[in-house]
Amino acid sequence: MTRTIEDIVLDHDRRGINALRPHVPADFCGQAARYVLDHPGPVIITTGFYILMSDAPETDGPPGAFAIGNAVRSLGHTVVHLADAPVAGMMSSWLGHAGDPSRVVDFPISADAAGNAGFVSAIVDEFQPALVISIERCSPDAEGIYRNMRGRDISPQTARIDQLFGRGLPSVGIGDGGNEIGMGNLADVVAGADRLPDHPAVVGCDRLIISSTSNWGGYGLVAALSLEAGRNLLPDVDTDADCIRFLVDAGAVSGVSGEHDYLVDEFTLEENAAVLSELHDLVNARLQS
Repeated sequence: MTRTIEDIVLDHDRRGINALRPHVPADFCGQAARYVLDHPGPVIITTGFYILMSDAPETDGPPGAFAIGNAVRSLGHTVVHLADAPVAGMMSSWLGHAGDPSRVVDFPISADAAGNAGFVSAIVDEFQPALVISIERCSPDAEGIYRNMRGRDISPQTARIDQLFGRGLPSVGIGDGGNEIGMGNLADVVAGADRLPDHPAVVGCDRLIISSTSNWGGYGLVAALSLEAGRNLLPDVDTDADCIRFLVDAGAVSGVSGEHDYLVDEFTLEENAAVLSELHDLVNARLQS
């Protein structure tokens, strides 16, 4: 049987995310890609997940955000990346290094509800987004607490960027664990899955992508966009590896171990490259057929 984009991004499942697969469309990457194309205009992409044990952001999320941003920008969309400190600074540095003109907006970390709502309103007013995309970004649970995969409270280190997804804007969410923005679509399923969080995300989205690591879900979205656009928009394998190294050198860590290693959720650069290479092969084969 021919492997699909969805098969590839859900390979090597180490967290039990495949428990959600029966509850999403079979072609969830394809549906998300078509949804993106159905909403032309400025795109806000948000990412950044705090790792408590290391007091640092993780390597999962920004590379996928860059891949999506590059793809939609090449299709004519204005791209704005939205993150909190310190990942916002790391992302700005990488974009400058890569010569990418996309802007990064640093969302302040605050528990002030009125201030957060005002900041979200200002962002929407300034950029007039046609679409918002979240990749590996923590959502609050039903108690309003932002929790990591171990159930620990990371609210003091997490900006309330999820409020952007309560404005009725078209949205795509990408996650790998059940506690990310978008996973609110399947909160009951997540809560009942053996290996997924007992306190699932409550913030949903219009199109949900699940994957073994969120970067792979981002690559899956770009692969599907490539098929829709008729040209390969995926990032170069070596450039993607350079991006991960750059982030680690800037202070990011692997989300599972919290170590400053060239890993993404304990997947090596070689394992990551193998997934991205398989997506390249799938896209190129289909575009040539």
